[in-house]
Amino acid sequence: MSGTPDPYPVAPAHAPLRGRVRPPGSKSLTCRTYLLAALARGESRLRSPLRSDDTDRLLAALNTLGVRSRWSGDDLVVSGCGGRLPLGGRIDLGDGGTPTRFMIAAACLAAAPVVVDGSPRMRERPVAEGVELLRQLGARIRYVEAEGRLPVEVTPSSAMRGGAVEVGETASSQFISALLLIGPFLPDGVVVRYAGTVTSPSYIALTRSTMRRFGAEVRDERWIGPRSDRVMPTPIDGRDVPIEADASSAVYWLAAGALVPDSEVWIEGVDPSSAQPDIGMLEVLRHAGADWVRHGDGVTIFGPPVLRGVEEDLSTMPDGALAVAAMASRAQGPTRLRGLRTLRVKESDRLTALATELRRIGCDASTTDDALSIDPRWADTTPVEIETYRDHRMAMAFAVLGLARPGIAIRDPECVAKSYPGFWNDLERVRGAPDGPPARASTLRP
Repeated sequence: MSGTPDPYPVAPAHAPLRGRVRPPGSKSLTCRTYLLAALARGESRLRSPLRSDDTDRLLAALNTLGVRSRWSGDDLVVSGCGGRLPLGGRIDLGDGGTPTRFMIAAACLAAAPVVVDGSPRMRERPVAEGVELLRQLGARIRYVEAEGRLPVEVTPSSAMRGGAVEVGETASSQFISALLLIGPFLPDGVVVRYAGTVTSPSYIALTRSTMRRFGAEVRDERWIGPRSDRVMPTPIDGRDVPIEADASSAVYWLAAGALVPDSEVWIEGVDPSSAQPDIGMLEVLRHAGADWVRHGDGVTIFGPPVLRGVEEDLSTMPDGALAVAAMASRAQGPTRLRGLRTLRVKESDRLTALATELRRIGCDASTTDDALSIDPRWADTTPVEIETYRDHRMAMAFAVLGLARPGIAIRDPECVAKSYPGFWNDLERVRGAPDGPPARASTLRP
């Protein structure tokens, strides 16, 4: 939305929501398919990928390293380089954690040195674990400035042949996904042996399923260890790949429908059987007392008269915790969310940020290393400007809360461009409902 006011005053809904919305393409799937299409042989057509700050920077980085691509309407056509990026150069991934970690790995396949850098916040976020894993496979990577931080320089190395690594609990599953994604293009492939707790295993599973769609051979070989993934060194060919709607964006519309009593919000393109981890929000909604049904190619969420507090392990969908926290602030009864350790090293320290802003709207909120407890005090409607900490998900979570809780304004609203540039337009569409679900949608209510 051009000319978005800062702070953005969220107008509360004075009647049940009757909107419909189609979230943009999945950021997680877009990043994975961009990398695979770039390294495949031949041409790929990626249908309706996400266009956002993060994904645009990833595509620009691949283009800098010699990958050719063009837009055809809403589709991206990528000419793959057959496993070897033809150029080197300096690439800047901005605030993008996934693009940065994926491109450090992809740079190991470049024909010339690559310097990978990012924003000041990205320079604070961890990359050392991923660098060390790549070094174990033979990569030549050095820290240009501070040890363990961006920028890094990746130099071509004949020793980079692949092999086996053992991983325990990491700061981010993106390190493991990055190893798997480059595995088909290394002479010896990649074996990842999991020792102990695996961070965000649902996102690693998403990586495996995306690779298999491109024809990569990824084997789950439990017989060689507690759990292992073996990626065979088999070239992959370009594909025609539709990109699903983003479950990580859909969670905010699901929360919106649940927050405003008697609402019916139709979220198009959301498949309850999707491999995207944040689809788990549908189960959380039912625990909180909100019903939903499949409707067309998506789901319709029905807002209950009252939301219940919940106790949830969100380790498989930590990003969805922000939407759940927004719901919890208007629930009857306390909520405890655990499994959130990785939120401390996201675009912001999301656990601290959530607790701080929830307290500002009147809730009691506290954190441990990996958990958030919320005791709602929702009679408080004191006007408050929400600090977003340059974090797109903080902005979206508190924006949908503003539909139910008067007096909320969102600072730095343009930060949503990182993953959902059209969010504010869609918020007004859902609130105003000029194109809501069919009149008979209510007959679908369970």
